[in-house]
Amino acid sequence: MPSLATYAILAAAICAEVIATTALARSDSFSRFWPSVVTVVGYALAFWFLSYPIRVMPTGVVYAIWSGLGVVLITAVAWLWYGERLDTPAILGLLLIVAGVIVINVFSDAVRH
Repeated sequence: MPSLATYAILAAAICAEVIATTALARSDSFSRFWPSVVTVVGYALAFWFLSYPIRVMPTGVVYAIWSGLGVVLITAVAWLWYGERLDTPAILGLLLIVAGVIVINVFSDAVRH
């Protein structure tokens, strides 16, 4: 069973990736300096943080959690900060992603080994 520290480091990887992706959208194809710097540093940190959980948890499980929650959080940032609209199918899809992450963590034997 992964420790709380493993999940905390995975959460840090997710946060770094969300920050980097948000900055990427503002970098204007890397033509704006500071959003570009935040993007590069954020992705570097995301992968550095990701390197620990991937050593103690199955790669597919780590990637499912990282990418799934990353998508949900990036969508939340775009909705809250940038006013992007979410329709009912988008919200339903996001809820299914969250449900999938929960199912993997609660019911999968792969996480426990």
